[in-house]
Formats: sequence, structure tokens, C-alpha cells
Amino acid sequence: MHVAGITTQPTQQRVTQQARQCLWNLETEARLFTHLVRDNDGKYSASFDAIFESARIEVVCTPVRALRANAYAERWVRSVREECLNQVIILDQRHLAYVLREYAHFFNTARPHQGINLQMPCPPVTRLTSGTVRRRDRLGGILHDYYRAA
Repeated sequence: MHVAGITTQPTQQRVTQQARQCLWNLETEARLFTHLVRDNDGKYSASFDAIFESARIEVVCTPVRALRANAYAERWVRSVREECLNQVIILDQRHLAYVLREYAHFFNTARPHQGINLQMPCPPVTRLTSGTVRRRDRLGGILHDYYRAA
């Protein structure tokens, strides 16, 4: 099915072209990564893997029938959708990149995680134990960051 330039059932050729465009975008933004983790969907062909391998990026496939293999990625997607993207009207690609960057920073530095004993993945170096608790709003008040003021 093809609607206004959007493919709902991407082919191997389409996914391979998207891989090329992804690498071009990453080169212009000077981002480097060493591994690409992907599932075993049939739309990922050998040519898809070859594009990343030519850039010295190791392609790692998730194990077949390993129910928890994608758990971290799936949890991230669920969190970003429920806590952020469902609350915001995205205006364009630049706005989406900004919103995701802000949420990722909040997710890693301010949001407590149940799986790690209500701690943050990247806690502040110094943490005050006394003082007034203040709230810092992010993304227009959708996200709230609580901290102690000195």
C-alpha cells in the first residue's frame, strides 16, 4: 500500500535506500556509532547489512524467539510515546528532533526508573539532601523535573 509517498509495507529496496539516507544524515551530523541492533524481519536484506558494514558498523541481529531481546528498546518507545509524543503536536522534523532530544535528556538525567531502584541512569554528580524542592518544566510543562535548590 502506498499513500502520498508513505510506504506502509516497506520493501527490501525501500529499507536499503533508507539505510543509505540514514548513513548520509549521520555523516553530516558527525555522529559515530559502532553497532546496529536489528530484528530478523524479512525486509532487512543482505544489501541493508552491507551498507552499514561498509561504514564499519557491526550489524547484530536479535536472537530468534527471544522474547526479552527487544525489551529495553520497547520500553523506551512506550515511555517516549506515553509521556511525551502523545502530548505534543509535532510541527516538522526539526521540531520532532528537538522534542526527542529534550525527552532523552529528561529520561536519562531527571526521570526515576523503577528497574534501578528509582534512580536515574545519569544522576547528578552532587546531590543536595536539604533545601527547597523546586520544579523545572520542560517542553512547555509536559515534563516536570524536581530538584533541590541550594
